[in-house]
Amino acid sequence: MTDRRQDENVIALLERQHAEIRTLFGVVEGATGDERRDAFHDLVRLLAVHETAEEEIVHPEVRGIAGGDVVVEARVGEEHRAKQLLSTLYDMGPDAEGFDILFMELKADVLAHANHEEQDEFPLLLAAHDEDRLRSMAGAVRAAEMIAPTRPHPGVESPAANLLLGPPLAIMDRARDAIRSAFRG
Repeated sequence: MTDRRQDENVIALLERQHAEIRTLFGVVEGATGDERRDAFHDLVRLLAVHETAEEEIVHPEVRGIAGGDVVVEARVGEEHRAKQLLSTLYDMGPDAEGFDILFMELKADVLAHANHEEQDEFPLLLAAHDEDRLRSMAGAVRAAEMIAPTRPHPGVESPAANLLLGPPLAIMDRARDAIRSAFRG
């Protein structure tokens, strides 16, 4: 990781990941065969770790800000729906009939969710915290992502559920990732 990324604040980190997510949606849409499957798995992994870190670090912080509860509740609802769709798509696989229709729904939901975060949630953080706190939060998000599950787990959206269920789910997901990688490579 570059020094610039180590120095970025939580908002810059999450916005950069939102851009990566937008790019991966385009790659999945334009690819076929193994390239499509690999891009889809990359998207699943990024969405899973990104949302887990937001649920563990960002949302609790925003809840502590005046008006934050309403904003967070709306984001958690969006995340739950996206996890359900993503889980269904993951089980189907990118070559399945009907995948593209559900994938377009997921894309619309995820991109709307990212826009809501950028317009509603991030400004609350920016107004409430200084740059040192925002950089510290970025470090906490990166740490949470390192031990987060790499697949969607609908129903695991609260910080408590993530802390209780996240580590065993992450172990299982990362073991599956290693096995999948070993058989492909």
